[in-house]
Amino acid sequence: MNPADPRKPQSVAKAKKAITDYKKALGQPEGLAELTVFYCEEVFAFLAVCGVEDEDFYVALVSMFEQALKYVLALPVSQQPDFIARLDRVRGLGQDLGWGVGEDFDIFWAEAGLPGEA
Repeated sequence: MNPADPRKPQSVAKAKKAITDYKKALGQPEGLAELTVFYCEEVFAFLAVCGVEDEDFYVALVSMFEQALKYVLALPVSQQPDFIARLDRVRGLGQDLGWGVGEDFDIFWAEAGLPGEA
């Protein structure tokens, strides 16, 4: 994947649409878990290249994190550990982000009953 080009406008809506399209077309639980977790991971790759001062961007990230948790926890228990580990890394990255992202991540994490500091 090429790093984000700061000269090109980035679209959260387009990224989310890809997940919605997949859900409508196939909707396989493991695929939805992968796409939503990957979205969350890629936000932090994007932020490493481009700073974002847009509340809607962070609201979308928190919403996707919540969805990712739901999709992952709906999988058979045997398929969950790798996804949970990836989301826990995302949760850790969100702690210093601001905009209340870390706090929101922790709330959803605790509500899901997952172990870890909240």
